[in-house]
Amino acid sequence: MARLGARANHASEHGVIRWLLESDQPSVQYFTLVDLLGRKENDPEVRKARSRIPRDGWAAQLLSRQKPKGYWEPREPTDIRGWTRFLQFPQFGSTMWPAMVLADLGLTAREPRIRKTAELFFDYKLRLSSPFNFFTEEVCAVGNLARMLAHFGYEDDRRVQKLYAWMIEDQRENGGWNCAPDQPGTLDCWQALAAFSALPKPKRSRAMESAIERGVEFYLDRNLFREGTRYEPWFRFHYPTHYFYDVLVGLDTVTRLGYSDDRRLRPALKILADKRRSDGTWALDKVHPDVGAELKKDYGGKEFKPWSLEPVGQPSKWITLSALRVQRRVDEAS
Repeated sequence: MARLGARANHASEHGVIRWLLESDQPSVQYFTLVDLLGRKENDPEVRKARSRIPRDGWAAQLLSRQKPKGYWEPREPTDIRGWTRFLQFPQFGSTMWPAMVLADLGLTAREPRIRKTAELFFDYKLRLSSPFNFFTEEVCAVGNLARMLAHFGYEDDRRVQKLYAWMIEDQRENGGWNCAPDQPGTLDCWQALAAFSALPKPKRSRAMESAIERGVEFYLDRNLFREGTRYEPWFRFHYPTHYFYDVLVGLDTVTRLGYSDDRRLRPALKILADKRRSDGTWALDKVHPDVGAELKKDYGGKEFKPWSLEPVGQPSKWITLSALRVQRRVDEAS
């Protein structure tokens, strides 16, 4: 199998790593040290980069807009009706969306501001005695929340475990998941599998491992992108991904779960390799919602407010980091 680095020479490979190690984005620096260079958590450079994540770069910018009580909305609701949509809607403008990005960037509940945000979800979206909770929500939302809270360090909380139990229950006969009731699984519904990938292997139950095996098989059987007519947004790379799917999302999820050596990944890996630029980087292709105008409104009829961490069409540190993580897992498995 041709390596993803086939289009980049040895010098540019080192140049890309140096670029990712620049101090302007400590999240990228931290994950490059740990995931690409194999440094340990107690390494002084790793510890320094991690300590800077809430103070500098993208995470600091997001946290600067957080309200003192832990949310991002302009004001908190005054009644229970308001709380049913709070934290989740409007899409891309409410707390759920920056919180997911902060989880991706490496922040955990060790940061007090993250604890405040997590407590809001536990209080208003995961209250066991309340009918207004996520435990019977669409699996798209459940998977995103479970992944976020697991990254924050709450994977052992019984309410988070209940989210995982719901995703196991909601898995379809063909091994996939679907946000639409009574429909077979679809590649577009990737959130449950990604949520399982956020759990360390020792913390996965037998039921979880069975769900993972069936779910990964569903994706591999379709080469991560062969489902119906060709859907162009799947072949463009995005971040934040919000709840949308693309080939890089599929590759990252499946390889995180330990299936990096499966031959059925080859077509998706070729797509990834072909999208690499001559300088060894990958670009941010689009910002979501990368869909038709008829889908650019949320459930309240309001226009989506797209946002990104990096400029579209330019070399992206986050996309490049994600692609190189996939490459390293594939190389190590070969």
